[in-house]
This record gives sequence, structure tokens and C-alpha cells, in this order.
Amino acid sequence: MTTQTEVAPLRRVIVKHPREAFVSDLTVARAWRDFGFEGRPDLRTAIDEYDAFLEILEGFGTEVHRLPRDDQVGLDSLYPRDAAISTDAGLVLCNMGKALRRQEPRALERFAAELGLPVRGAITGRGLLEGGDVVWLDERTLAVGRSYRSNEEGIRQLHDILGEAIELAVVPLPHYRGPGDVFHLMSILSPIDRKLALVYSPLLPIPFREWLLARGIRLVETPEPEFRSLGCNVLTLAPGLCVALEGNPLTRARLEAAGAQVITFRGSEICARGNGGPTCLTRPLERGPQG
Repeated sequence: MTTQTEVAPLRRVIVKHPREAFVSDLTVARAWRDFGFEGRPDLRTAIDEYDAFLEILEGFGTEVHRLPRDDQVGLDSLYPRDAAISTDAGLVLCNMGKALRRQEPRALERFAAELGLPVRGAITGRGLLEGGDVVWLDERTLAVGRSYRSNEEGIRQLHDILGEAIELAVVPLPHYRGPGDVFHLMSILSPIDRKLALVYSPLLPIPFREWLLARGIRLVETPEPEFRSLGCNVLTLAPGLCVALEGNPLTRARLEAAGAQVITFRGSEICARGNGGPTCLTRPLERGPQG
């Protein structure tokens, strides 16, 4: 078993149900604008969408651990990917670039202690790092986006925590829609198999794209109309088997043409509103063996 992969079979994962993240209609009404959501989520629909998403995970056989309600965090805690990074030696707690999310790593740390999960280290001080900017390309190679949410100091601290055994591939991300936008490396890169990835090349830095190709990774391109509907953000359950949002038929067809299997679910309230796709909804803890 390992955590240092995005594509081996997903065995254990942390999630947070909208009942615990959104809490109530009143909480949503008061907070959605402050958190930068695209619109006010409908709680009842969000619960139904999330239950369908969990059905997919549990139907695959993934053990699901649900983060409890926590008054110190807000609506964005629905997306636990960002609060920590999983490594074979334990979690690395992040330090969120979005001020309203600063307490999420502490909440996840408390839950990790309940589960008996070790913590390898934490990003602190002026260092910023969010899990959506961090992608395992293989067991020894970690791509890290330098974004408005993850800075040089955060990446330096991550390098110190992981040590020389792990190669960090730092990926400078474009300004795109500015500091207020939710734009991570995983907005434009989703590994599907060891040598297959879904990408959005118009925002992919040329040196990094060339580096992926030089490693023999075949790139499936998300079409421009489906990028804004989170078409490039998919969660891999096993090599070549992924979970994606409904409403991106061109991306799905391209993945299937590349040999992948795609399971879709509705995510208008749990994904589109907060600009968080299937990977954002999960913090994988354990994957493999790949077979």
C-alpha cells in the first residue's frame, strides 16, 4: 500500500459531507459570498449529490472517513484535499493561502489523531501550501504548483519535510483570473494512469508540458468549453477508472477514446458552486496495490 500515487486503487479516503460543511441553509446564506462561491448552494440538493458521490466511492470498496462538524471552519471544508498532503510516512499539514481556510489543517489534524494517522510535518509561518497544488506523478516524484495559494516558502518547507528521496517538480502557474480565483495545479492536471493524464494545455506551462511528454505520459486534452465546468478535474479510483462531473461530454469521450472508463455524477451544488471538482472532495489516505 502507498499514498504516493494518484492512480493506484483508492482504498481509504477522508471526506466531509455537506451536512457537516454547510451545516444549515442559514449558514450557507450568510457565508457563500464571503467564501467566493459562484452562487448560493441548495443544501438539500447538495446532500443528494454528495450521497450519490459517496455511493460511487463505497461501491468501489473505498473505506470512507467523514470529517465531523467543526465551528472553526467554513463552507470550503467540503474540499479536504487542500488541508493536507498524504505521504507514506504520514500527513503533511498545509498552510492555506485563502485566509478563511486557515483553520482547516488543524481540524484535519485533530481528526487524523482520532484515526491514529501519523503527521510527518506541517507548513508554517510565511509558508503557504494547498493540497490542490500537489500531485504525485509516481511514488518518488511530486509536482507542486507555485500559485497564489502556494508560495516559494511553502514549497521550500515541503522539500525539507520530504527530503531528498522525493523529487519536487515545481510548476509556476499563470495569473489567470487573479489572486481571488480558485486555481490550483489540479485545475489543469489529473493523472488517470501511470502514463496517462487529463490536462488543460492552454494554461499548462510549456516546460512542464514538455517534461510530462518526455516522461512518456500521454496527454488527453480538456476542450476549452469544458474547462470552466471543471472538466479537467477528475478523481481516479484505479488505473484507467475515474470519476468525473456530468456535463462534460467531450472530455468524457476523449478519455474513453484513450482507454479510460468514466463514472459521472451530478455536482452543481457541491462542485460547480465552490469550484471544487471530484479530487477536491477527497483527501486520499491509502492507495494500492496497483496490480
